[in-house]
Amino acid sequence: MTSYGVDFGLIGGLQAMVAFLKVFGYEDPNTVIGWNIQTTRQQLIASLMTLGAFISSGLAGVVAAKLGRKHCLWAACLLCCVSNIIMMTTTSIGALYAGRFLIGLANGYFMTFSQLYIQESSPAKYRGLFLTAFQFFTSVGTLIGSIVDWATAKRPDKSAYLIPLGIIYVVPVFLTGRYEEGVKALTWLRPVNGDPEGEAREIQNAIDKEKETTSGVGVLDMFRDPVDRRRTFLAVCSVTLQAASGSMFIIAYKAYFFTMAKVSDPFAMSNVLSTIGIIAILANSFIVVRFGRRRVLLTSGLIGCCILQLIIAIVYHKQPGTITTGKVIVALSCLYMMSYNGMIAPYAWLAGGEIPSQRLRSYTFGLAAAVGFLGAWITTFTAPYFINPSALNWGPRYGFIWAPSCLIAAAWVFFFLPELKGRTLEEIDEMFYAKLPARQFRHYVCTGTGSSGDSEKKSIEVETHEKV
Repeated sequence: MTSYGVDFGLIGGLQAMVAFLKVFGYEDPNTVIGWNIQTTRQQLIASLMTLGAFISSGLAGVVAAKLGRKHCLWAACLLCCVSNIIMMTTTSIGALYAGRFLIGLANGYFMTFSQLYIQESSPAKYRGLFLTAFQFFTSVGTLIGSIVDWATAKRPDKSAYLIPLGIIYVVPVFLTGRYEEGVKALTWLRPVNGDPEGEAREIQNAIDKEKETTSGVGVLDMFRDPVDRRRTFLAVCSVTLQAASGSMFIIAYKAYFFTMAKVSDPFAMSNVLSTIGIIAILANSFIVVRFGRRRVLLTSGLIGCCILQLIIAIVYHKQPGTITTGKVIVALSCLYMMSYNGMIAPYAWLAGGEIPSQRLRSYTFGLAAAVGFLGAWITTFTAPYFINPSALNWGPRYGFIWAPSCLIAAAWVFFFLPELKGRTLEEIDEMFYAKLPARQFRHYVCTGTGSSGDSEKKSIEVETHEKV
């Protein structure tokens, strides 16, 4: 997850570095820095990573059933290293594209399997908090990438972008652990009177049990049963809320976006933006176990992002390129990142991960992650057409597209997303088999008897209180 964040943090900055543009771009006296990059190259450099993540996460269920999750993570580490060697040693744009695609394959496995582990191993009460920690480390990775870009951006030679690329090696080194290291980690994490050896055996037994329950399960099983079909739809749409918020173009292109909008010291402002995002996640950790996903996603998250995107677009449309406008764009972008990182990103992955059944979790969450990455790919692929001065040159006016997208996503949350705060995975199964409408999940009283076999025999009274 940190690897994914680091990649997004640094790749947008590279495209605003003169040293990088001298190799992969072209001289352009009409831009602020005197250099630019072709729209197509900009699209592919940023979007091929998310395209690779889309493919690997989409195949996560099938591959994990054959190889196991641990071997998938080892393969991701290897892909990460190979891709980085290619990117650091080449001056060919084709080889750079290949490196971006390979690191996307690695990041798809990193993001999918790390979240699956958190969803399945965390207590219901703290599941939201643990997923917030996941998002925190992803954002820390983004901040690290942004800071390294800022520190090296003014170097006149290739080291300006080779140093940021070099930090990608750090994450795979820490992920190549073994069972013995896992026991040592549990010994360090647990109290003195704990039983790390016993807990490690339980974890291994759970992995073995999952292999048994998922044997014979295929991709089409996500859609055969009406209950599984509904859960698949909800999981996919929940994760896609991130792309629907329009966040990817700011995350992937923030330094370039600020540069072309004539913001003072765009690399430093990128660091500010990433830091604000981390602060928002920390603040969210105090409310994640108190308030439901529907209310947080709907009110503070998506509607807030809608309003901020609209204001950013209007301000730039009225007075483009002025110092005052630049300051306003940075300030509003910081508020936007607070809304996105604090309210949307953690809850979208959280909802998408806790909705699938245990039997189909690898397949369903893999599909949800894949569609989420596909949405991110579409955003990062099309954004250069809108913000690059050599294309449409909309700049911050791009917000006119994403404001209504946020509003549509908020409406979907209101009508379709069930509230699952504090529910165990078994309780979630029972509520879905009871075929409850989304607004009744929050107050439903579980009995522990829910299953696909007795769902038609239920006569449990459901509270009709419709507060969301």
